Amino acid sequence: MKMKNIMKSRKTTDSTRRKGRDAQADPDEDYLDQDYDDYDNEEEERIRRIKNKGLVRVSYLMVALFLSMAGYLIYFNVVLRDDINNNQYNTKQSAYQEQIIRGNIYSADGNVLAQTDIAEDGTESRSYPYSNLFAHIVGYATNGKSGIESVHNYDLLSSHASILDQIREEKLDTKVQGDSLVLTLNTQLQQVCYDALGDNKGAIVVLEPSTGKVLAMVSKPDFDPNTIEQDWDALINDDSNSSLFNRALQGQYPPGSTFKILTTLEYIREHPDDYQNFNYTCNGSISKEDVRITCYEGEVHGYENLEQAFVHSCNGAFAQIGMEVNNDSYRKLCESFLFNKDLPIDLPSSQSLFRLSSNASYGEEMMTAIGQGETVVSPFEMALVAATVANGGTMMNPYYIDHIETYDGDIVKQYAPVKYKELMSEEEVDILSGFMKEVVTDGTARKISGEEYTAAGKTGSAEYGSEGGAEGTHSWFVGYLDAENPKLAISVIIEDGGSGSSSAVPAAKMVFDKWWYELQYQQ
Repeated sequence: MKMKNIMKSRKTTDSTRRKGRDAQADPDEDYLDQDYDDYDNEEEERIRRIKNKGLVRVSYLMVALFLSMAGYLIYFNVVLRDDINNNQYNTKQSAYQEQIIRGNIYSADGNVLAQTDIAEDGTESRSYPYSNLFAHIVGYATNGKSGIESVHNYDLLSSHASILDQIREEKLDTKVQGDSLVLTLNTQLQQVCYDALGDNKGAIVVLEPSTGKVLAMVSKPDFDPNTIEQDWDALINDDSNSSLFNRALQGQYPPGSTFKILTTLEYIREHPDDYQNFNYTCNGSISKEDVRITCYEGEVHGYENLEQAFVHSCNGAFAQIGMEVNNDSYRKLCESFLFNKDLPIDLPSSQSLFRLSSNASYGEEMMTAIGQGETVVSPFEMALVAATVANGGTMMNPYYIDHIETYDGDIVKQYAPVKYKELMSEEEVDILSGFMKEVVTDGTARKISGEEYTAAGKTGSAEYGSEGGAEGTHSWFVGYLDAENPKLAISVIIEDGGSGSSSAVPAAKMVFDKWWYELQYQQ
């Protein structure tokens, strides 16, 4: 009993001592414990914030991925839709062919340019009533596809016929007629361009300046799309003629003196207040360092101002201008006119190239200014340049389809003019158009003058040399009719045609005459 009391006393004493120690604990220890607690809380908060930031970043990333996918789907279904639908590797097109008869293609004046013929046994074949006349732009649909037949394959294999027609054809187990394309091209204008080229290699492009409509496009040598299958091997192996090649859009030629339109514009922009003071005395040639530039056939023009140099197409004067203008500004001007860029048209085309650099040599500057050297253009590009001057400095987007319609004439889609860009001021247009009118009335294109109409333009004699040693001169003319109220803009190139005045000018005159004296009254 005594032992138990002693143990109890000890426990009580120990407890009292512990309580005493706790009561006498250092206050700093409490603060330290509190600091530890605060530190733990702050660390937990910091970790929480890091985790939240990570979650926010992941959320942003997921939202960005979603928006990117949504944007691409919109781009895919809206912007790329036509390209994908018309792509020759699109397997859906085979299914369309099983259900729909390929639609017709018509000219602006209502003539059938391409149609599907159906034999008694149901066999389908594509025919082209005008044979070679529209070969390059309309194209073919056998042995692959080209031209409009390729680019608008999906449209031709689509049908917006009425539901009743579709139900009727389905009950009869027959195909529905596909939609038709109605082009902006005029059959008679196309024919006169074709005739104007004769047996020459070359191209002619005719545009409506105010709208950008393609009124005619001819390239030679050509082919007959009706016999493309039989002629295929001969056509693809004929390197000397390259008949399948659309020179109007894909050809890359030195522009010769037609390029002086842009060289003149650049000089005027750099000398807005004193371009009238330009003068040059032509002795038939100009030399700088190891480069010598001569005027065509060594002609001596004597004293000239800027307008006279343009009208006479003086290489010496423009070579001098080439050494004076700012190369970077010159490049910027040309690129605004679509050099070094794709043409705004969905048919296959080649870029026109302006290669002059800021540190180019004098020789390169002189050659570029007269449309030689490494500068190359397509005939279509030069038609756009002429059309821009004719349209008061505004370039229009070119287009060749007026509308798409059902087989019985209901409009499915109507195309309309679209402005590409305003590229020249009114004052610049007045100066250049005045110079171009003088070329026709008193210069290198005066063979066009003397008619009831007025015209404006610029000739070119573009020298070339090939790796095989062949040399020659291409004949150019670009311009428009009528000078006061332009109706047509034209670009003509005749390969190995000599001077612009000898071949290209007479060809352009044939087109102008046909339109002015006949076709304008049929509009």
